[in-house]
Amino acid sequence: MRDTISKAIADSCKDLFDVEPTVELTRPEEAHGDYATNVALQLAKPLQQNPREVAEALAAKLRENLSETISDVSVAGPGFINLTLTDNTLAAALQSKPAQSLAGQTIVAEYSDPNPFKVLHAGHLYTSVVGDAIGNLLEQAGGDVHRVNFGGDVGLHVGKTMWAIITEFGGEFPDKLNDIPVAERSEWMAKAYVRGTKAYEDDEQAKAAITILNKRVYDLHNEGDHDSAFAQIYWTCRQWSYDYFDSFYARIGTKFEKYYPESMTAPIGLQTVKEHIGDVYEKSDGAIVFDGEKHGLHTRVFINSEGLPTYEAKDVGLIMLKKQDYNFDRSVIITGNEQAQYMAVVLKSIEQFAPELSRATSHLTHGIVKLQGGVKMSSRKGNFLRAVDVLDEASRANIEATGQDNDLTVLGAVKYSFLKSRIGGDIIYDPKESVSLEGNSGPYLQYAHARAQSILRKAPGPVTDLEQAEFETDERSLARKISEYSEVVDKAVTDLMPHHICTYLYELAQTFNRFYEHNRVIEDERQALRLSLVKQYAGTLQSGLKILGIHAPDKM
Repeated sequence: MRDTISKAIADSCKDLFDVEPTVELTRPEEAHGDYATNVALQLAKPLQQNPREVAEALAAKLRENLSETISDVSVAGPGFINLTLTDNTLAAALQSKPAQSLAGQTIVAEYSDPNPFKVLHAGHLYTSVVGDAIGNLLEQAGGDVHRVNFGGDVGLHVGKTMWAIITEFGGEFPDKLNDIPVAERSEWMAKAYVRGTKAYEDDEQAKAAITILNKRVYDLHNEGDHDSAFAQIYWTCRQWSYDYFDSFYARIGTKFEKYYPESMTAPIGLQTVKEHIGDVYEKSDGAIVFDGEKHGLHTRVFINSEGLPTYEAKDVGLIMLKKQDYNFDRSVIITGNEQAQYMAVVLKSIEQFAPELSRATSHLTHGIVKLQGGVKMSSRKGNFLRAVDVLDEASRANIEATGQDNDLTVLGAVKYSFLKSRIGGDIIYDPKESVSLEGNSGPYLQYAHARAQSILRKAPGPVTDLEQAEFETDERSLARKISEYSEVVDKAVTDLMPHHICTYLYELAQTFNRFYEHNRVIEDERQALRLSLVKQYAGTLQSGLKILGIHAPDKM
């Protein structure tokens, strides 16, 4: 419907003024109509006419051209045009679907990106939730979405952890791993990483040993070593990490199609950088760097003086592999804000030899997750907020509030609490607020869906969709709000911002509550029409919650 109206306005402008403007439609306050446009204000200056007079002429033309679609066209202020849909047009608009703007496109969504040998922190939970929602948005728009994960199974953090483990064991004794209880393995490795990091920073002898172990990890990959005592410790602990990741992702309902370890991306990244020494990358004090300062960025090392690929080179390899595996039209990467400048340098370097890959890649960043009153987390120091801590706090808060331990409610609470804010800023997570059945929360919307389903269960027979209608005031308000859904999804897809969905669903639930407070549904003379609205409302809630990765229960 939005497109139909936009086209009619553009055609009318062509007929009246022989111009073809870009028409923007907005949603005004309900008292002023269903759509509004400032096109007359845009045209007034080039036409050298009074904007109000342009608007009046255009309004008259629209009343003629849209007589079956629009019940009222009015001019407000200096030249805004407000349009009100007929009830039948509004009823038909309830069936509109989001645009398939990404149909035929292959899209790779990369997010979460945990490192083996380290514990999952709250940031991994956040980016997993946000990444899922963005992936769902892209699929809603018709994209063929492939969800992938990336993590450092090689690198200095592994060397630090391996040093701490070997030091604890008194040598390379892989059989001692059998003494670590299954439930404690991830925490045990996380503590080893913290010990290794402290030693690397405080003890020059330990730092030198860790540097050697770091190279040994690369060597065992290059040599295919699975048998040495050192390799047995490495491969066993790496698998423990993957098992731990899989268990956590299953808990939050996240699935990945492929996991790219850095050991896989490092060789192609190393090769790619070396191939472009001289034209893109350059030698500097024994290392290979990209001079980002030429492009208003900063210079970063891609191959260090020991000949090892840095994170930058591994990310180059990752992008090359993703293109090789999926031949993507678009790649979306979601990380923390601290990666913004780093990724800008990586992408700028790739732009020099593969501009199409750089152009096709979008990098979204987010802030830090804290509990109320919390400080910035650091896995390096060990004073960080773990992913499971967030879920456990929500579970405790939910038990205190409801007396029930419901995983679906807890997940809905946490996910919505993360997603309702615009991506980019820090998230202050309040467990009690997140599980509340009142206010802007996930459980509130889950309850809203369950309440609507309860009404529908009382229907005496099948509930049909509206094809035409004559609405009363409150009915029309609800129908109008429902009709906005496809437009909100389209905007969320364009912006890659799931919070648009959250804001809309909360407003929709509030609109329904006002409607239901004053209007009987069952055993009312307008029962059939109102049940149709309730059905459409419930379906819209369910669709929006599904995009957010939140279960829409029939009962609570």
